[in-house]
Amino acid sequence: MFRCAFLILFLALGNELHLSHATEVSVNNTENKLCLYANLMVNFSVTYEVGVNKSETVIFVLPENVTTEGSTCDNTTSTLKLSFGDGHSWAVKFTKENKTYQVDTIVFSYNLNDTSVFPNSTSNETMSVTVKPIIANVGVDTYYSCKSKDVLKAESVIQTLYDVALQAFVINGSKSDTDTVCSADMPSTTVAPTTTTVTTTAAPTSTPTLPTPTTGKYSIAPDVNSTACLMATFGLQIGYKQGDKVETINLVPNMTKVGGACRANSSDLILTSDTITIMLTFSNDGKKFRLHALNVTVKPATGAPVVAANTNMSVWVAAVGSSYMCNKEQTLNVTDTLTLYTFELRVQPFEVNKGEFALAHQCSLDDTSILIPIIVGAALAGLILIVVIAYMIGPVECFMDSDLSFLVPIAVGVALSFLIILVLISYLIGRRKSRTGYQSV
Repeated sequence: MFRCAFLILFLALGNELHLSHATEVSVNNTENKLCLYANLMVNFSVTYEVGVNKSETVIFVLPENVTTEGSTCDNTTSTLKLSFGDGHSWAVKFTKENKTYQVDTIVFSYNLNDTSVFPNSTSNETMSVTVKPIIANVGVDTYYSCKSKDVLKAESVIQTLYDVALQAFVINGSKSDTDTVCSADMPSTTVAPTTTTVTTTAAPTSTPTLPTPTTGKYSIAPDVNSTACLMATFGLQIGYKQGDKVETINLVPNMTKVGGACRANSSDLILTSDTITIMLTFSNDGKKFRLHALNVTVKPATGAPVVAANTNMSVWVAAVGSSYMCNKEQTLNVTDTLTLYTFELRVQPFEVNKGEFALAHQCSLDDTSILIPIIVGAALAGLILIVVIAYMIGPVECFMDSDLSFLVPIAVGVALSFLIILVLISYLIGRRKSRTGYQSV
């Protein structure tokens, strides 16, 4: 299964699939001086026909190794053309006017005859789509900078650009140190920033009404004869907006192909079915790992595909060499249009030994033992308050005589109650529970 999915998603360039690398190129003019510079990331999602009324969707990235043959630099127009694979190319056309320049078009060409990327394609043509991104009013002698994702849709192709640095019409052969920042990266005082949140709940009211999804077991191995380098088990449900309606869909494990790659500091898990393609990218800093990027494509029965991407996440955090577990339902808001619901989740993207899950860091709701100190602390605080109230009933006459000495035990009781609450909070924040035992997939 892994080999088949890998062929579908692998761009035959001799490189393993990446979701988090950058493509960096420099183009020189006829005087051998730098005239074009680019450092960026591009993800492609392409839907193509494989039979009568049947189609497949593949996702791949602009690789690190590209050629720039066909790129041109003139005084008022320039073209950056990046060629890769078997007949694929990505070209950006710039125009300059007075003291600013802009991107006029992006043309993506893909060869359906490349069976390593488009298996079972009914066509052997080279297709092209043209889009016009909003990249304008870039100051001459500055480079365009945009960390935020920019999703460009045209026909059956979706392109997602992020971490973009582009400079055309370079002056004196040296890349500028000054940037023109895209509007999406600029801080706003009126609109709250988009954040990625993950909540662990027991059946919130917004939970989709579909049945609980089947738990799937997924693993990645460097080759056929190797043990797993990444393992995951979970049930997955996706909620997405289509117009004004909210739809839901389940990932069906026995109809899902598995692909991905393992590297030292990042690992990818790619799950592909007829209706869902999801790419999970994990990273580690040497001490802890986390899920830091998600790319999701949903193909509804009717309407256009729904695409969501978030490359600035920090969830499912655990120590490298351990696994992360959450059996309760988790709600992960990827974007404002797409939400993931996971069930019986366990993942280990790094340092898997002998095909077995290591010790697990459990999410808080799974750890029912935290209820014991909460109950004990609440009971103790309640007892103190009852004693204080009982004591207050007696000295009412003292109060009428302006005897305020009874405030002392009241203050002590309230202080003790708050102290117990603070101890409980500190205990819950600092607590890190690990589950013993191993599990193989």
